Amino acid sequence: MKLGLFIPCYVNQYYPRVGIATYKLLKKLGYEVEYPHEQTCCGQPLANAGYERYTKDAVEHFNHIFDNYEIVVAPSASCVLFIKEQLEHFINKKRKILELSEFLISHGELKQLNNPFPKKVGILQSCHGLRGLNLGNPSELMENRRSNLIELLQHVEDLELVELNRPDDCCGFGGTFSIKEADLSVKMGQDRIDDFIKSGAEVVTSTDISCLMHLEGIIMKRKLQLEVKHFAEILMPS
Repeated sequence: MKLGLFIPCYVNQYYPRVGIATYKLLKKLGYEVEYPHEQTCCGQPLANAGYERYTKDAVEHFNHIFDNYEIVVAPSASCVLFIKEQLEHFINKKRKILELSEFLISHGELKQLNNPFPKKVGILQSCHGLRGLNLGNPSELMENRRSNLIELLQHVEDLELVELNRPDDCCGFGGTFSIKEADLSVKMGQDRIDDFIKSGAEVVTSTDISCLMHLEGIIMKRKLQLEVKHFAEILMPS
């Protein structure tokens, strides 16, 4: 199976290691992976700022670039959700684009990776992933807890998952929300970090490095001994 790899612009610019880990992970699992160099931003920042109508060109470009791939995989739940919704909105088309954990759960055989990660890890459930892509069950549904990341990380040798007091609270990032409501955004992020620290986590992981970027800024300012890693970096450490 040949996969199209979509790497969001902020990953490419600020966290290229996440894109590299994603590529290496998919290759190690035996997939043919191609990265179209003509890809650009999906347009989500514009839409978040209230200019959704101006994202049509970016969405159409995405559709053109990835038209020859049966499945497109991306290490970002928020970008995947945006593309899914905008493809239907602008060109009335459904394309099989999957967030990385979605793809791995449905196609991957992680038992063959055998990459130990001897640390205590806490999961930050991204709002887009949890409630938009259904990568897990949010606590308000009062159902048995399910999470793609829990299922995937249970395969990792020596990794200990820690329980949070509030396992699916928002981190406070929200794209432009963190700019327009900076004080509230930071307070929400601090609350999430405090929960991870109290749980004994050494590493915070998520499906969205954008959420982790927000927390990492607060962690650095507070000079805390807490790492942030996209889950692809845990499954495929450098």
